[in-house]
Amino acid sequence: METCKITFLPYGKSIEISKATDLLSAAIKAGIKIFNSCGGEGVCGRCRVIIKEGDFSTELSGRISSEERKQGYVLACRTTPKTDLMVEVPPESRIEEMEILTAELKAERLAGLYTPAEELERVPSVERRIFTHSPLSTKVYLELPPPTLQDNISDLERLYRELRRSREIPIMQTGLANVRNLGRVLRESNWKITVVLGNRNRTTEIVIIEPGNTTIHNFGIALDIGTTTVVAYLVNLNTQEVMGAKASYNRQIDFGEDVISRIILAEDPQGLEKLHHAVVDTINELIHKLTKDNGVNLSDVYAVMCAGNTTMIHLLLKVDPTYIRREPYVPTANFVPVIRAAEAGIKIHPRGLLSCIPGISSYVGGDITAGVLASGMNKANELSMLIDLGTNGEIVLGNRDWLIACSTSAGPCFEGGGVKWGTRAMKGAIQKVKIDTRENTVKVETIGNSKPRGICGSGIIDLLAELLRNDLVERSGRLKMGRSPRIIQGEEKEFILVYADDTEVLQDIILTEADIKNLIHAKGAIYSGAEVLLKHTGFSFKDVKHFFISGGMGTYLDIEKAMMIGLLPDLPKERFVFLGNSSITGAKMCLLSQEAYEEAEEIAHKMTYLDLSTNPEFMNNYSASLFLPHTDIERFPSVKKILYKI
Repeated sequence: METCKITFLPYGKSIEISKATDLLSAAIKAGIKIFNSCGGEGVCGRCRVIIKEGDFSTELSGRISSEERKQGYVLACRTTPKTDLMVEVPPESRIEEMEILTAELKAERLAGLYTPAEELERVPSVERRIFTHSPLSTKVYLELPPPTLQDNISDLERLYRELRRSREIPIMQTGLANVRNLGRVLRESNWKITVVLGNRNRTTEIVIIEPGNTTIHNFGIALDIGTTTVVAYLVNLNTQEVMGAKASYNRQIDFGEDVISRIILAEDPQGLEKLHHAVVDTINELIHKLTKDNGVNLSDVYAVMCAGNTTMIHLLLKVDPTYIRREPYVPTANFVPVIRAAEAGIKIHPRGLLSCIPGISSYVGGDITAGVLASGMNKANELSMLIDLGTNGEIVLGNRDWLIACSTSAGPCFEGGGVKWGTRAMKGAIQKVKIDTRENTVKVETIGNSKPRGICGSGIIDLLAELLRNDLVERSGRLKMGRSPRIIQGEEKEFILVYADDTEVLQDIILTEADIKNLIHAKGAIYSGAEVLLKHTGFSFKDVKHFFISGGMGTYLDIEKAMMIGLLPDLPKERFVFLGNSSITGAKMCLLSQEAYEEAEEIAHKMTYLDLSTNPEFMNNYSASLFLPHTDIERFPSVKKILYKI
């Protein structure tokens, strides 16, 4: 097979590929991350590259203008080489390392990785619980009495007896590997051993038997496996301390940004294999970095607790997710038994355990169960609502007596997708916007305080709210020509947010009317989903005491601007509580406490799922929400005052 050498700039990486292989596949093989929302179908136009040298074959695309074609721009997924190529990946197409820290001090807090105590302290109705410390993996040091003619029970019985003397264990088991090694380990250690116990499916398992006292070396991993991002904590299971936190893009994004495209790929066994290895490789890399940075041996990591949406958990475990997207939309499993981490390919101690927080349905997974647990709304007397802002906007309503959830297809706007210059929350992403029409100025704040290269979810909400506040956009979403020199007529009407000279990409960063339309649809889906849940249960927004906001935008989201565009209801700000990444918070709680895990199981069992796809009222409400902030402006009195200067 004839091959060509592809060199990617500015990385300086080269790879040999066949002439039938497209450049996006070549980049993936070379370990180069390029934006790709559609799984290589040529639809999203995000995988733009520039051919600097060499001959190639490409399909013409409306995503590349005639002027750009002259400069060598092509879509990587639709371009194959004829000769060796020199390919530049421009800044707007690069996926950089995640920026999980913001400005100041505590890594966990600034990464949005845990529940800020001061936020929940102002919610008196939410019980601040301290769960019993009973981690997924516990170490017990034992000094066993050696056998005698008078005390001649077997080694295994002797071990069980001593364990029951030290703690109450009603059901206990162990594996054949431990039994085979037990006699030798006991005698070589002079009957002084450390037993690693695991909470495995309501049974206490003797996972490992180690010679001597190794109790100080007991670590676990908490994971939030998101469609876009994987976040990992390294936790000391003895002290409950979070020793380190890291995040990375889920490598599955190489095959498409949304769960549906991945489910379709996974219908082919080879596709399922690729997706499984992609997420496992992501997790293993995070675990390796965490243990290395903190001086921990992988062999001392005995437990992993995962929270993720239903599709992500299926792909992690290499379980076929096909029927998640086929009527009647049933997953293979919501409650997954505790397994050996090695069975899923996770590299910790070979006999270490992996547990997954249970999900509710095909489109409301364990990440939402973890969020409810972290918020404490399931123990509150008053009515609360959890809103998780992501590609699938999951919403939970309820209190200590009942819980109901739904999932709305908000699309990728809040994570930077579906917007021409949208990007994820990484260095150079615009996260805050302020417009002054009198001075014709736009002030932007970027992650890392670097030159702008795109705009992330919180910045997109800021920008749309600022356009509305300054009368630069109609409530229908149409830009008002003549109101600002930044509003121009290109291929369509667009607003210039940052001029080319002030950007890293040396192009104008703009917001188009098509982008605004996508944003209106996304915010409408979230608002309408919440509204239908309330109507279904006989309540209104005013009845909700606390709104818990979770997801990646929780760190920067401006509540007033979210109200301005109609994403959140127009209510006093003190009702809204930021949880940050509540999924990883819940995973850590369950890793450290069997009591917390059992409460997560109770939440999942108790929660009812409302399918909006078959709910006729949702579409009526959704259509009414496709205005800024809503067709019924009376629902948003504070916005009405601003818009009509009352």
